[in-house]
Amino acid sequence: MGFFDLFNEEEETKKEIRKEAREVDRREDVEFAEENAHLDLREEELDIDKYRVETGDVTLHKDIVEEEKTVNVPVSHDQVIIERRAVDHEPTDDPITEEETIHIPVTAEKVDVDKHTVVTGEVSAHKRSVQETEQVRDVLHKEVAEVESHGDTDIIRED
Repeated sequence: MGFFDLFNEEEETKKEIRKEAREVDRREDVEFAEENAHLDLREEELDIDKYRVETGDVTLHKDIVEEEKTVNVPVSHDQVIIERRAVDHEPTDDPITEEETIHIPVTAEKVDVDKHTVVTGEVSAHKRSVQETEQVRDVLHKEVAEVESHGDTDIIRED
C-alpha cells in the first residue's frame, strides 16, 4: 500500500458515509398514504397598519411693534409787518391826544394728532393631506413543495 492509496481509501469511506446519510428510514420519517396524500403550503404576508402621530405644530399669533413716523404737515401763521416811512412834514388839523391804540389779532394753525385703527391685511391657515408613498421591506417565508423520488418511480406533475 503506497502513500497515495491511503488517501484513496479515506475518500471511499467518505462516499459510503454520504450514501448512508441519504438513505431514509421510511418507517419513521415519512407518513405513507394508501392512495391520496397532501401537504398544506403556507407563506407569510405583510400586515401593514397606518396610524397618525403628531410631528409638530404651527402657532399663529400677532406681535405689536412700534414704528416712529415723521409726517410733514403744512401750517400757516400770521406775521405782522411794521413799516415806517418818512412824511414831508405835511400840516394836519388833528391835535396831539392821549394814547392811540391799534389792536391787530395774530393767528397760527396748530397741529392736533390723533390715531385710529384700520385693517391692512389678513393671515389665514389651513391644513391639507398630502399622499406620499413609503417603501416597506421585510423578509417573508414561504413553504414550497419539493418532490423527491427514490428508486424506479413514475411521477406525473399536474401544475
